[in-house]
Amino acid sequence: MDTHVAAVISHAGKLIGTLATPTNANGYLTILAWARSLGYIRRAGVEGTGTYGAGLARVLREQGVEVLEVNRPNRAKRRLQGKSDPTDAENAARSVLAGEATAIPKFQSGAAEAMRIISVARCRAVKAKTQTINQLRAILISAPQDIRERLWKTKPEQCIAGCAHLRPLGTTTLLQTLTSTLRLLAKRWLMLADELKEFDTQLEQPTRRSAPHLREQFGVGPQTAATLIAVAGDNPERLRSESALAALCGASPLPASSGKTIQHRLNRGGDRSTNNALWTIAMVRMRSEPRTRAYVVRRTAEGLSTKEIQRCLKRYIIRELYPLILADLADAAKIS
Repeated sequence: MDTHVAAVISHAGKLIGTLATPTNANGYLTILAWARSLGYIRRAGVEGTGTYGAGLARVLREQGVEVLEVNRPNRAKRRLQGKSDPTDAENAARSVLAGEATAIPKFQSGAAEAMRIISVARCRAVKAKTQTINQLRAILISAPQDIRERLWKTKPEQCIAGCAHLRPLGTTTLLQTLTSTLRLLAKRWLMLADELKEFDTQLEQPTRRSAPHLREQFGVGPQTAATLIAVAGDNPERLRSESALAALCGASPLPASSGKTIQHRLNRGGDRSTNNALWTIAMVRMRSEPRTRAYVVRRTAEGLSTKEIQRCLKRYIIRELYPLILADLADAAKIS
Protein backbone atom coordinates (compact mmCIF):
# COMPACT_ATOMS: atom_id res chain seq x y z
CA MET A 1 0.00 0.00 0.00
CA ASP A 2 1.21 3.53 -0.81
CA THR A 3 2.01 5.57 2.26
CA HIS A 4 2.81 9.12 3.31
CA VAL A 5 5.47 9.64 5.99
CA ALA A 6 5.32 12.76 8.13
CA ALA A 7 7.90 14.21 10.53
CA VAL A 8 7.42 16.94 13.13
CA ILE A 9 10.28 19.10 14.40
CA SER A 10 10.32 21.87 16.97
CA HIS A 11 11.34 25.51 16.43
CA ALA A 12 14.75 24.54 17.75
CA GLY A 13 15.11 21.82 15.10
CA LYS A 14 14.59 18.84 17.40
CA LEU A 15 12.87 15.85 15.83
CA ILE A 16 9.71 15.14 17.83
CA GLY A 17 8.38 12.15 15.92
CA THR A 18 7.49 10.49 12.61
CA LEU A 19 4.35 8.75 11.39
CA ALA A 20 3.42 6.69 8.30
CA THR A 21 -0.19 6.57 7.05
CA PRO A 22 -1.98 5.35 3.90
CA THR A 23 -2.39 7.81 1.03
CA ASN A 24 -6.12 8.36 1.43
CA ALA A 25 -8.45 10.88 3.08
CA ASN A 26 -8.33 9.12 6.44
CA GLY A 27 -4.54 9.01 6.28
CA TYR A 28 -4.32 12.76 5.61
CA LEU A 29 -6.57 13.55 8.58
CA THR A 30 -4.61 11.12 10.75
CA ILE A 31 -1.37 12.96 9.95
CA LEU A 32 -2.94 16.30 10.81
CA ALA A 33 -4.47 15.07 14.07
CA TRP A 34 -1.20 13.41 15.11
CA ALA A 35 0.84 16.51 14.32
CA ARG A 36 -1.53 18.76 16.27
CA SER A 37 -1.37 16.42 19.23
CA LEU A 38 2.36 17.22 19.44
CA GLY A 39 1.92 20.99 19.41
CA TYR A 40 0.74 23.95 17.33
CA ILE A 41 1.31 23.34 13.60
CA ARG A 42 2.04 26.50 11.65
CA ARG A 43 3.68 25.37 8.41
CA ALA A 44 4.10 22.11 6.52
CA GLY A 45 6.47 21.19 3.73
CA VAL A 46 5.11 18.70 1.20
CA GLU A 47 7.11 17.07 -1.58
CA GLY A 48 5.27 16.61 -4.88
CA THR A 49 2.31 18.93 -4.25
CA GLY A 50 1.31 18.62 -7.89
CA THR A 51 1.42 14.80 -7.98
CA TYR A 52 1.40 12.28 -5.14
CA GLY A 53 1.29 14.94 -2.45
CA ALA A 54 -1.62 16.89 -3.98
CA GLY A 55 -4.29 15.31 -1.76
CA LEU A 56 -2.35 15.89 1.45
CA ALA A 57 -1.54 19.48 0.50
CA ARG A 58 -5.20 20.17 -0.26
CA VAL A 59 -6.37 18.83 3.12
CA LEU A 60 -3.71 20.78 5.03
CA ARG A 61 -4.69 24.02 3.31
CA GLU A 62 -8.35 23.44 4.05
CA GLN A 63 -7.45 22.99 7.72
CA GLY A 64 -5.61 26.31 7.89
CA VAL A 65 -2.03 25.03 7.66
CA GLU A 66 0.40 26.96 5.46
CA VAL A 67 1.75 24.54 2.85
CA LEU A 68 5.10 25.01 1.11
CA GLU A 69 6.52 23.08 -1.83
CA VAL A 70 9.62 21.03 -0.99
CA ASN A 71 12.02 19.93 -3.72
CA ARG A 72 13.39 16.41 -3.74
CA PRO A 73 16.47 15.88 -1.55
CA ASN A 74 19.89 16.84 -2.87
CA ARG A 75 21.40 13.83 -4.64
CA ALA A 76 24.90 14.40 -3.29
CA LYS A 77 23.55 14.57 0.25
CA ARG A 78 21.42 11.51 -0.33
CA ARG A 79 24.45 9.51 -1.50
CA LEU A 80 26.33 10.44 1.66
CA GLN A 81 23.53 9.95 4.18
CA GLY A 82 21.40 7.31 2.47
CA LYS A 83 17.68 7.46 1.79
CA SER A 84 14.53 6.47 3.64
CA ASP A 85 11.04 7.93 3.85
CA PRO A 86 11.45 9.09 7.49
CA THR A 87 14.74 10.77 6.55
CA ASP A 88 13.14 12.51 3.56
CA ALA A 89 10.25 13.69 5.75
CA GLU A 90 12.65 15.08 8.35
CA ASN A 91 14.70 16.84 5.66
CA ALA A 92 11.53 18.38 4.25
CA ALA A 93 10.59 19.73 7.67
CA ARG A 94 14.08 21.14 8.20
CA SER A 95 14.05 22.87 4.80
CA VAL A 96 10.85 24.67 5.83
CA LEU A 97 12.32 25.64 9.21
CA ALA A 98 15.51 26.91 7.58
CA GLY A 99 13.59 28.99 5.05
CA GLU A 100 14.94 27.03 2.08
CA ALA A 101 11.45 25.90 1.01
CA THR A 102 9.51 29.05 0.11
CA ALA A 103 7.50 28.06 -2.99
CA ILE A 104 3.73 28.20 -2.63
CA PRO A 105 1.99 25.23 -4.30
CA LYS A 106 -0.67 25.63 -6.95
CA PHE A 107 -4.28 25.27 -5.82
CA GLN A 108 -5.29 23.07 -8.80
CA SER A 109 -8.93 24.02 -8.44
CA GLY A 110 -9.88 26.28 -11.34
CA ALA A 111 -9.44 27.27 -14.97
CA ALA A 112 -5.64 26.96 -14.90
CA GLU A 113 -5.80 23.34 -13.77
CA ALA A 114 -8.41 22.54 -16.43
CA MET A 115 -6.13 23.97 -19.13
CA ARG A 116 -3.16 22.07 -17.72
CA ILE A 117 -5.01 18.76 -17.95
CA ILE A 118 -5.94 19.34 -21.59
CA SER A 119 -2.41 20.57 -22.44
CA VAL A 120 -0.78 17.49 -20.89
CA ALA A 121 -3.03 15.14 -22.82
CA ARG A 122 -2.50 17.11 -26.04
CA CYS A 123 1.29 17.05 -25.62
CA ARG A 124 1.27 13.26 -25.30
CA ALA A 125 -0.96 12.94 -28.36
CA VAL A 126 1.46 15.10 -30.40
CA LYS A 127 4.38 12.90 -29.36
CA ALA A 128 2.47 9.72 -30.17
CA LYS A 129 1.49 11.10 -33.58
CA THR A 130 5.12 11.97 -34.38
CA GLN A 131 6.29 8.54 -33.24
CA THR A 132 3.67 6.87 -35.44
CA ILE A 133 4.73 8.61 -38.67
CA ASN A 134 8.38 7.94 -37.81
CA GLN A 135 7.63 4.23 -37.34
CA LEU A 136 5.73 4.08 -40.62
CA ARG A 137 8.54 5.75 -42.54
CA ALA A 138 11.14 3.52 -40.89
CA ILE A 139 9.24 0.51 -42.21
CA LEU A 140 8.98 2.03 -45.69
CA ILE A 141 12.74 2.65 -45.80
CA SER A 142 13.42 -1.09 -45.69
CA ALA A 143 10.43 -2.05 -47.85
CA PRO A 144 10.89 -3.31 -51.43
CA GLN A 145 11.94 -0.58 -53.85
CA ASP A 146 8.69 -0.39 -55.84
CA ILE A 147 6.57 -0.19 -52.67
CA ARG A 148 8.79 2.48 -51.13
CA GLU A 149 8.71 4.64 -54.26
CA ARG A 150 4.91 4.35 -54.47
CA LEU A 151 4.10 5.08 -50.80
CA TRP A 152 6.90 7.36 -49.63
CA LYS A 153 5.78 10.99 -49.66
CA THR A 154 7.40 14.09 -48.21
CA LYS A 155 4.25 15.35 -46.52
CA PRO A 156 2.94 13.10 -43.71
CA GLU A 157 -0.69 13.53 -44.81
CA GLN A 158 0.06 12.21 -48.28
CA CYS A 159 2.08 9.32 -46.92
CA ILE A 160 -0.72 8.38 -44.52
CA ALA A 161 -3.37 8.67 -47.23
CA GLY A 162 -1.52 6.14 -49.36
CA CYS A 163 -1.18 3.65 -46.50
CA ALA A 164 -4.59 3.99 -44.82
CA HIS A 165 -6.49 2.16 -47.59
CA LEU A 166 -3.62 0.08 -48.89
CA ARG A 167 -4.57 -2.91 -50.97
CA PRO A 168 -2.72 -6.21 -50.52
CA LEU A 169 0.86 -5.85 -51.72
CA GLY A 170 1.32 -9.56 -52.40
CA THR A 171 0.69 -13.08 -51.19
CA THR A 172 3.95 -13.74 -49.35
CA THR A 173 4.11 -13.56 -45.56
CA LEU A 174 6.35 -10.49 -45.69
CA LEU A 175 4.08 -8.53 -48.01
CA GLN A 176 0.93 -9.47 -46.10
CA THR A 177 2.52 -8.37 -42.83
CA LEU A 178 3.78 -5.17 -44.44
CA THR A 179 0.30 -4.35 -45.73
CA SER A 180 -1.47 -4.86 -42.40
CA THR A 181 1.20 -2.99 -40.41
CA LEU A 182 1.17 0.05 -42.68
CA ARG A 183 -2.64 0.14 -42.54
CA LEU A 184 -2.68 -0.01 -38.73
CA LEU A 185 -0.04 2.69 -38.34
CA ALA A 186 -1.88 4.94 -40.78
CA LYS A 187 -5.15 4.45 -38.93
CA ARG A 188 -3.42 5.21 -35.63
CA TRP A 189 -2.03 8.46 -37.08
CA LEU A 190 -5.48 9.49 -38.35
CA MET A 191 -7.03 8.70 -34.97
CA LEU A 192 -4.44 10.82 -33.18
CA ALA A 193 -4.97 13.64 -35.70
CA ASP A 194 -8.71 13.65 -34.89
CA GLU A 195 -7.86 13.53 -31.19
CA LEU A 196 -5.63 16.58 -31.54
CA LYS A 197 -8.39 18.50 -33.31
CA GLU A 198 -10.70 17.74 -30.39
CA PHE A 199 -8.09 18.88 -27.87
CA ASP A 200 -7.57 22.10 -29.82
CA THR A 201 -11.32 22.73 -29.77
CA GLN A 202 -11.38 22.11 -26.02
CA LEU A 203 -8.53 24.62 -25.53
CA GLU A 204 -10.08 27.28 -27.77
CA GLN A 205 -13.17 27.75 -25.63
CA PRO A 206 -11.64 28.00 -22.13
CA THR A 207 -8.78 30.23 -23.26
CA ARG A 208 -11.22 32.64 -24.93
CA ARG A 209 -13.36 32.62 -21.79
CA SER A 210 -10.71 32.61 -19.04
CA ALA A 211 -7.76 34.31 -20.79
CA PRO A 212 -9.25 36.95 -23.13
CA HIS A 213 -6.54 39.57 -22.52
CA LEU A 214 -3.81 37.03 -23.18
CA ARG A 215 -5.41 35.77 -26.39
CA GLU A 216 -5.58 39.32 -27.78
CA GLN A 217 -1.79 39.59 -27.83
CA PHE A 218 0.10 39.04 -31.07
CA GLY A 219 1.41 35.50 -31.44
CA VAL A 220 -0.52 34.02 -28.48
CA GLY A 221 -2.71 31.10 -29.55
CA PRO A 222 -4.81 28.65 -27.54
CA GLN A 223 -1.91 26.27 -26.81
CA THR A 224 0.56 28.93 -25.69
CA ALA A 225 -2.10 30.78 -23.68
CA ALA A 226 -3.13 27.58 -21.89
CA THR A 227 0.50 26.77 -21.10
CA LEU A 228 1.17 30.22 -19.63
CA ILE A 229 -2.03 30.18 -17.57
CA ALA A 230 -1.32 26.65 -16.32
CA VAL A 231 2.21 27.46 -15.12
CA ALA A 232 0.89 30.47 -13.19
CA GLY A 233 -1.73 28.32 -11.46
CA ASP A 234 -5.10 29.16 -9.98
CA ASN A 235 -3.42 31.19 -7.22
CA PRO A 236 -1.16 33.56 -9.19
CA GLU A 237 -0.26 35.48 -6.05
CA ARG A 238 2.38 32.80 -5.55
CA LEU A 239 4.30 34.59 -8.34
CA ARG A 240 5.37 37.74 -6.54
CA SER A 241 6.80 39.48 -9.59
CA GLU A 242 7.49 39.09 -13.29
CA SER A 243 11.02 38.06 -12.34
CA ALA A 244 9.57 35.11 -10.43
CA LEU A 245 7.57 34.10 -13.51
CA ALA A 246 10.69 34.44 -15.68
CA ALA A 247 12.62 32.15 -13.32
CA LEU A 248 9.74 29.67 -13.32
CA CYS A 249 9.80 29.64 -17.14
CA GLY A 250 13.60 29.30 -17.36
CA ALA A 251 13.84 32.68 -19.09
CA SER A 252 15.83 34.57 -16.46
CA PRO A 253 19.60 34.97 -17.01
CA LEU A 254 21.77 33.52 -14.25
CA PRO A 255 25.00 35.17 -13.08
CA ALA A 256 28.13 33.36 -14.24
CA SER A 257 30.81 35.83 -13.15
CA SER A 258 34.25 34.99 -11.87
CA GLY A 259 37.10 37.34 -11.03
CA LYS A 260 37.22 40.19 -13.51
CA THR A 261 34.73 38.51 -15.82
CA ILE A 262 31.15 39.67 -15.38
CA GLN A 263 28.62 37.79 -17.46
CA HIS A 264 25.37 35.83 -17.37
CA ARG A 265 24.43 32.45 -18.75
CA LEU A 266 21.26 30.80 -19.99
CA ASN A 267 18.88 29.45 -17.35
CA ARG A 268 18.38 25.77 -18.19
CA GLY A 269 15.92 25.22 -15.36
CA GLY A 270 12.28 26.10 -15.01
CA ASP A 271 9.27 24.68 -16.79
CA ARG A 272 10.45 23.71 -20.26
CA SER A 273 7.00 23.52 -21.83
CA THR A 274 6.38 27.14 -20.84
CA ASN A 275 9.82 28.11 -22.12
CA ASN A 276 8.85 26.49 -25.43
CA ALA A 277 5.59 28.49 -25.44
CA LEU A 278 7.61 31.71 -25.05
CA TRP A 279 9.90 30.59 -27.87
CA THR A 280 6.86 29.98 -30.09
CA ILE A 281 5.47 33.45 -29.40
CA ALA A 282 8.90 35.00 -30.05
CA MET A 283 9.29 33.14 -33.37
CA VAL A 284 5.83 34.22 -34.56
CA ARG A 285 6.61 37.84 -33.71
CA MET A 286 10.06 37.71 -35.31
CA ARG A 287 8.46 36.46 -38.50
CA SER A 288 5.29 38.58 -38.69
CA GLU A 289 5.22 41.54 -36.28
CA PRO A 290 6.77 44.75 -37.70
CA ARG A 291 7.90 46.07 -34.31
CA THR A 292 9.70 42.84 -33.43
CA ARG A 293 11.24 42.58 -36.89
CA ALA A 294 12.69 46.08 -36.48
CA TYR A 295 14.02 45.07 -33.06
CA VAL A 296 15.73 42.01 -34.53
CA VAL A 297 17.40 44.13 -37.21
CA ARG A 298 18.66 46.64 -34.64
CA ARG A 299 19.99 44.00 -32.23
CA THR A 300 21.60 42.05 -35.06
CA ALA A 301 23.46 45.20 -36.10
CA GLU A 302 24.71 45.47 -32.51
CA GLY A 303 26.34 42.06 -32.85
CA LEU A 304 23.84 39.80 -31.05
CA SER A 305 23.22 36.30 -32.35
CA THR A 306 19.75 34.96 -33.15
CA LYS A 307 19.65 32.88 -29.95
CA GLU A 308 20.63 35.89 -27.85
CA ILE A 309 17.88 37.94 -29.47
CA GLN A 310 15.38 35.17 -28.77
CA ARG A 311 16.38 35.16 -25.09
CA CYS A 312 15.86 38.91 -24.88
CA LEU A 313 12.48 38.58 -26.56
CA LYS A 314 11.38 35.87 -24.13
CA ARG A 315 12.17 38.14 -21.20
CA TYR A 316 10.35 41.04 -22.86
CA ILE A 317 7.31 38.84 -23.58
CA ILE A 318 7.12 37.85 -19.91
CA ARG A 319 7.27 41.51 -18.88
CA GLU A 320 4.42 42.24 -21.29
CA LEU A 321 2.21 39.25 -20.47
CA TYR A 322 2.68 39.02 -16.69
CA PRO A 323 0.03 41.62 -15.74
CA LEU A 324 -2.37 40.16 -18.33
CA ILE A 325 -2.00 36.68 -16.84
CA LEU A 326 -2.78 38.02 -13.37
CA ALA A 327 -5.80 39.95 -14.68
CA ASP A 328 -7.20 36.98 -16.57
CA LEU A 329 -6.80 34.61 -13.61
CA ALA A 330 -8.41 37.13 -11.27
CA ASP A 331 -11.40 37.45 -13.61
CA ALA A 332 -11.61 33.67 -14.01
CA ALA A 333 -11.67 33.26 -10.20
CA LYS A 334 -14.61 35.65 -9.98
CA ILE A 335 -16.51 33.76 -12.67
CA SER A 336 -15.94 30.36 -11.03
